[in-house]
Amino acid sequence: MIIKFYSKPDCELCVEGLHTLKIVQEDIDFTIEHYNIEEDDAVHEKYMLMIPVVEQDGEVIQYGQLDYATLYEALGD
Repeated sequence: MIIKFYSKPDCELCVEGLHTLKIVQEDIDFTIEHYNIEEDDAVHEKYMLMIPVVEQDGEVIQYGQLDYATLYEALGD
């Protein structure tokens, strides 16, 4: 399973979100693909007010303040 993680540099909430996602990754097997929204204008426009964003198969799983329970439930199905 591949999970897309959208963030940008110098974003403390993104650092915390990635840490939370990696904790979930210890319990569920998936690969994290990290995307910097500042490298793609379309992605930047789509997610600039939402980051960090966790996406699976084109569907946003969670954004903003990420939490273990929500991510685990969504990715563990």
